[in-house]
Amino acid sequence: MSIGAAQPHRDETIGLIGTGYVGLVTAVALAGLGHRVVCLDIDAAKVAMLRAGRVPIVEPGLAEALDRHRGRLTFTTDGREVFDRAGIVFVTVDTPPLPSGDADLSRVESVIAGIPAEVGDVIMVMKSTVPVGTGVRIQRLLHQVGLDRVRYVSHPEFLREGSALHDITHPDRVVVGSDNPSDAARVASLWAPLGGATLTCDLASAEMIKLASNAFLATKISFVNEIANLCDVVGADVDVVARGMGLDRRIGPAFLEAGLGYGGSCFPKDVTALKQLAGNSGYHFQLLAAVIEVNELQKRRVVATLSARLGPLAGKRIALLGLAFKPGTDDLREATSLVLAARLASEGADLVVQDPVAGAAVRLMLPAGVKRVATVASAVRGADAAVIVTAWPQYRALLEPGTSGLMARPLLVDGRNMLDPSDAALAGYEWVGVGRPTYAGEPASSFTPVLGRTG
Repeated sequence: MSIGAAQPHRDETIGLIGTGYVGLVTAVALAGLGHRVVCLDIDAAKVAMLRAGRVPIVEPGLAEALDRHRGRLTFTTDGREVFDRAGIVFVTVDTPPLPSGDADLSRVESVIAGIPAEVGDVIMVMKSTVPVGTGVRIQRLLHQVGLDRVRYVSHPEFLREGSALHDITHPDRVVVGSDNPSDAARVASLWAPLGGATLTCDLASAEMIKLASNAFLATKISFVNEIANLCDVVGADVDVVARGMGLDRRIGPAFLEAGLGYGGSCFPKDVTALKQLAGNSGYHFQLLAAVIEVNELQKRRVVATLSARLGPLAGKRIALLGLAFKPGTDDLREATSLVLAARLASEGADLVVQDPVAGAAVRLMLPAGVKRVATVASAVRGADAAVIVTAWPQYRALLEPGTSGLMARPLLVDGRNMLDPSDAALAGYEWVGVGRPTYAGEPASSFTPVLGRTG
C-alpha cells in the first residue's frame, strides 16, 4: 500500500462502458481533464440523446459540462470501437442486488464477453461497486477466455448524486487497487491534476474500502435517527444534540442529520452487500443488521405519527412532498417516498404527491389512485397533513403567507427537519419534526442554542 500524490500522465484515449450516473459523470470529468473518451452503451436511444447533447439524468451542472467537452466525447453502441481506440477502459455498469442480497454481476460478465478476442494490451478499470473478491474472479475469467492481455484494476467511485460533478473534480482520495504497480500509477495519474490523496493497494482492500465507507456512513445515519427517536421520548432536541456531537473532531458533523432514513442506489445496496459478504464468509455482521432494520423502521414511523394526530387515516388527504431519495436528483431507487406511499395507501389515505424533477415513469412506481400535481400549493390544498419527504429547497415555499391556510388541517410533518420550527409555527403550521420539540402556533421553548468561544 502507498499513499501520496499521483504524477500527471499524458492525455489518454479512454474507453468507458455504461453511461449511467457514474459513467456519464466520469466521462465528462475525464474529458474536462483533456482526455478523449469513447463511451459505450447498449441503449441506442440513450446514445442518440447523448450525441445530440441531451443528458438523460438529472444531475446539477452535468448538461453544461457535457456541452463544454463534447469535442472530446464520443458515444457509440459499437464495443469494438472502444477497444480499438482505448488503452484504458472504465467499466461503470450497474450491479444491482439479487433477491439473495448478493450483487448481480451479469452486466460485468457481459462486458467481458464483448471484449474482442484479438484485443491488444488494455487496462480494465472497475469503477462499478462490486463485492470483495470480484477482481480475483474476473482475472481468472479473463485468463479462462484467453484475454491475458487485459489487466484488471479496481478503482471505486465515491460520488454523491446531486453533487457528483463536484465530488469527482474535488476528490478527498483516489483509491486504486492492482497487482501491477505501473497499471495503478497510470490510472491514478489520470486524476493527478485534481489533487487529493492517492492510495494504491491490493484489489481486495480497494473493493472493501468502498463498501466499508458507505456502510459506515449509513451507520451514522441510523445512529442519529435512533438518537432522534430517543429525543422524542425524553424531550431533547436532536438538532442541538447532533451539533454538540459534531463539534468533536473525532465524530464530525457530516451525516448526523436525523430524518426518514437513507435510500438511493448506493447505501442500501452496499450495506446489504457487505452484510451478505460477511454471511457468505461465515461471519454474522450484527451491527449492519441493526443499521438496516433501523433504516427500514424509520421510513415507516411517519405513518404512526400521522395516525396519532389524525386518528384512522382512511379517507384522510395526505400530501407527500418529494419523491426522489434526496434533493438534486430524479433517482427514486430505494426512496422513502415509495415506502410511505405504499403504507399510506394500504391505510386507505387519499394521497397526492409533488416533486420538482421526478419523471413521468414515477407513476409506474406509485400505488394506483395516487394523484401527482405540479405545485406545492396544489399538493397541500385541502390536505389533512403534509409530509416533507425530500428536502428540496422549493419546499421553503410552505412558509409563504397563506399557504398553511390552504390545508384542511395545517399539520406539517417535516421528515427532514429542513424548516425552522418557529418559522413554521409563525406561518400557521402544527409542525412535527424528527427528534425535535413539536411546535403548534407558539414555539415550544424559548431556548436558542448559541455556539461560540469561552474566555
